[in-house]
Amino acid sequence: MALPVLKGPFTVEAYQRLGELGVLREDARVELIDGQVVEMTPIGPAHGSCVNRLNTLFAALAARAATLGVQNPIVLGERQAPQPDFAVLRHRDDGYRARHPGPADVLLVIEVADTTVAYDGDVKIPLYARAGVPEVWLVNLPADRIDVHRQPVAGKYASVRTVSRGETLSPLRFPNVILRTDDILG
Repeated sequence: MALPVLKGPFTVEAYQRLGELGVLREDARVELIDGQVVEMTPIGPAHGSCVNRLNTLFAALAARAATLGVQNPIVLGERQAPQPDFAVLRHRDDGYRARHPGPADVLLVIEVADTTVAYDGDVKIPLYARAGVPEVWLVNLPADRIDVHRQPVAGKYASVRTVSRGETLSPLRFPNVILRTDDILG
């Protein structure tokens, strides 16, 4: 599980400033959760491979229909800047050059978990729900399944379903995109 590395709380602005000042290196694997700078676990081969597959599967959407974010921050509030493994964002020609995406920009977040299933499920998914992110997929590599969370209501997702091998799923905002669970899980 990820551990705090600096004593906060910090705002997103102060967190960004830590990077500008060199307190946090550009390659530091950290994110801002509830005002705390939290170290992220190293990416193992199975995790990295899944993120690469997601990038390939969603690449067709990028043609002006969406912008894809791979392990980049999204700002969900004054003290929230998680770095999901994968995000499908509203398309912007500038690729979000002037600012990080916010809640209204996020169409789908995908968290890939091999060693962080509990952290992603207990901390990050409720964070996305509180921010109103319409859909989150938790790719649970140890369980060999994908948990699909939709309809954020009062800090929780009202709809949660599990998709197993041999099944298909489609992003809520792109219902014509049909993905095989096996292609995501590898």
